[in-house]
Amino acid sequence: MTERKKKRFIAGATCPQCKAMDTLMLFVENNVEKVECVECGHHMAQPEQQVAKASRAAEQVIGVFKPE
Repeated sequence: MTERKKKRFIAGATCPQCKAMDTLMLFVENNVEKVECVECGHHMAQPEQQVAKASRAAEQVIGVFKPE
């Protein structure tokens, strides 16, 4: 079962798909922030912080550029 918390509208935000203003709602579902346009149904999701951190942990620094 999915857990959905309170929905909030994002004032002044424009949908990247249909370009409608003030139609994006933000909600949290299964600990993932999601945004959905109530006009066209376009949706976006932000991955959990743990996923984002794990993808960055494998990166390696080869060198640091120091301009003279």
